Amino acid sequence: MGEMMDTKWAKPQPVAGGVLDDEQVGSWRNRGFALVEGLLPDDLIERVRRDAESTFPEAGSAESQRITDFGSDGRLVFPSQSAAANELTLHPRLLAAVARLLGVETPELRLTQSDLWVKYGREGRSGGDRDNDDQRMHVDYPNHTLTHPPRWDQPEAVEIIVYLCDVEDCGGATAVVPRLGDDDPAYQWPIVATPGVAGLEWMNDRDSAEAYLEREAPGVARWRAEHLYPREVHARFRTGAVLLYRHDTWHRGTPLLPGTMRAVHNLAFRKAASEWVSTLHTGWAWAMYRRSLPMERLVARATVEQRCVLGFPAPGHPFWTPETVAAVGARYGPHGMDIEPYESSMR
Repeated sequence: MGEMMDTKWAKPQPVAGGVLDDEQVGSWRNRGFALVEGLLPDDLIERVRRDAESTFPEAGSAESQRITDFGSDGRLVFPSQSAAANELTLHPRLLAAVARLLGVETPELRLTQSDLWVKYGREGRSGGDRDNDDQRMHVDYPNHTLTHPPRWDQPEAVEIIVYLCDVEDCGGATAVVPRLGDDDPAYQWPIVATPGVAGLEWMNDRDSAEAYLEREAPGVARWRAEHLYPREVHARFRTGAVLLYRHDTWHRGTPLLPGTMRAVHNLAFRKAASEWVSTLHTGWAWAMYRRSLPMERLVARATVEQRCVLGFPAPGHPFWTPETVAAVGARYGPHGMDIEPYESSMR
């Protein structure tokens, strides 16, 4: 408890009417993150939370203690068996928030990640140098983009953590390093002083990573010890809180309380033009042959903007001709799709 009392905390700021205000947008654009609450409906969060609890092992079980890395093993990757998680992924408030952060219209967004996963509080670190219990300070861009994030004032992607529990109950706060302006030494460009980049080996566990850097790149280790860890601020999340951050934001996961579980929904969106930012999962169309036809129904019932976020051609796109309108209408019409917006765009 003493460690939690001594920690520097960031508290979630309320979102009025489900819309980010100027201060929250400014925090993301300038400091690298915004922690908010009220962005998503409480009843939706509760449905997602229940689906997570019914999908994963119970906290404290022998099976839970063997989970030392991230991801749901495909169980809750979009489009998933959880209708609530699918709804959250394309929720209009969430898409509007991301579009505002990136300064684009919603149809100009593309979904690149949506997975709901858990982390467990354990007594030891059985995952070796890849263990996720106490992470090294890092940025996420290396496994999201083939390039390097552009200059700070030209962001091309938004990362999101939706928390499905309370930090007071489970611990495991996300630690972030706020950017302090253009001259901040922690954010001098390019950002390469992290394991897995510029010839450095990839490691996740903090102790293993920093010991490796002390041996192989002592200058990098000293820089990280001076400019990153002393400045980290922990997210004091509650159920339903949302952390909006960036591919080039320094952050890390911290240990959970033993015997507890932390469930979060992780998402990422990019600008449509930034094709070098990869989609982390199998293409959405791969789900089209599932027996219950969930993806077909999702596409048919989605709004035009939601379809665009999945890569569906917008009204007015050259793809649309009388022939393709008829063909797509034949495919999705039985599921209730309204083809009229695409048809009328050709008039």
